[in-house]
Amino acid sequence: MTRHLLKMVWNRKRVNFLIILEIFVSFLVLFGVVVSTVYLSDNYRQPLGFSYQNVWNVNVQQPGRDQSPNDKTPAITLRQIMQSVHELEEVEAVTGIGHSPYSGSSWGSSVEMNGRKIQYGVNRAADNFKDVMGLQVVNGRWFSAEDDSANFEPIVITQRLAREAYGDEDPIGRRFGELPKADAAASLEPEKERRVVGVVAEFRQHGEFAGLENFHFYRFTYEKSPSHLLIKVRPGTTRAFEEKLSRKLRGVNKDWSYEIEPLVNMRENSFKLYLAPIIAAGLVAAFLMIMVGLGLTGVLWQNVTQRIKEIGLRRAKGATANDIHTQILGELFVITTFGLLLGVVIIVQLPLLEFMSFLSTKVYFYSIGISLALIYLLTLVCGLYPSRMATKVQPVEALRYE
Repeated sequence: MTRHLLKMVWNRKRVNFLIILEIFVSFLVLFGVVVSTVYLSDNYRQPLGFSYQNVWNVNVQQPGRDQSPNDKTPAITLRQIMQSVHELEEVEAVTGIGHSPYSGSSWGSSVEMNGRKIQYGVNRAADNFKDVMGLQVVNGRWFSAEDDSANFEPIVITQRLAREAYGDEDPIGRRFGELPKADAAASLEPEKERRVVGVVAEFRQHGEFAGLENFHFYRFTYEKSPSHLLIKVRPGTTRAFEEKLSRKLRGVNKDWSYEIEPLVNMRENSFKLYLAPIIAAGLVAAFLMIMVGLGLTGVLWQNVTQRIKEIGLRRAKGATANDIHTQILGELFVITTFGLLLGVVIIVQLPLLEFMSFLSTKVYFYSIGISLALIYLLTLVCGLYPSRMATKVQPVEALRYE
């Protein structure tokens, strides 16, 4: 049967080549949409590592500030701001951070350990950041006042980074590479050895749809470019609190500017940035699939019309309607398989060329499987009506063509 189908497809190779080309292109476009969707869905199911509910972000900007490390005024002012904000009845706690979650800002670095280059995200977080954001410490401790007298730079890392840097060994108290050169140059301070004082379960600064990454916290000190405050408010606090908070902030320092936004809103905006390209690509893929579907149906319809003599003779020789139905769909699936094989050959090259190294093996193969299934489903739907039309051809119609 398979040999017969291959022969029938080969006999109409000119017409079938265009169909194969359409299916090949459709598969590549569909795979791009599917792999993006599966990747984001897989990321969304992973632990976030912090709680964003009832937390407001204040982006503190200091126009014309002298970045001299000897200027202590900004640090003093920031402490006054935090103390003043904490006095509001809606506020439970205030903490500081270098880059707020969902803000889109990032700081990354890398280190050589055990002969391997390890990349990770970096942030600065205050002593009470863990409690405000609900981070889970699984080993060691979070930053505290005992770090004031430390002769090293205390850091807290995520479990993912601990496994990659130290394997199964306990990371607490261990040295972590060297102080990044860029950081040393920016602070103009002597380099300090970094040591791990704690490990948190997870921290995904860019939100649920962001890829999984290693993460590393420095201790937030108010002398080092304070930029973001995170305010934990009482449940039920409305947006009307924004005006009250703004007045409080300007009351301490009216020369600074403040951008106030609940993390819930920043999270929604972050989602839009991730989902908008996927939705646009999905619409393009859907339009392309519809065009391919209509094309397949039209070509098969014409194919059946032109093969009435052949089909009628087969019916005259005893072929049942089911045999004709199977033949038409079988030819269509052979053509589809040729187009998909070309597409799979292209796609399997991508990991080898390191174009999709950020994808896990599970996401990659799931995406290929889903894309193949959708294309086969499309061809099945498109082939049902023409194949059903072919089953209605009677032997006497073949004689009409003689």
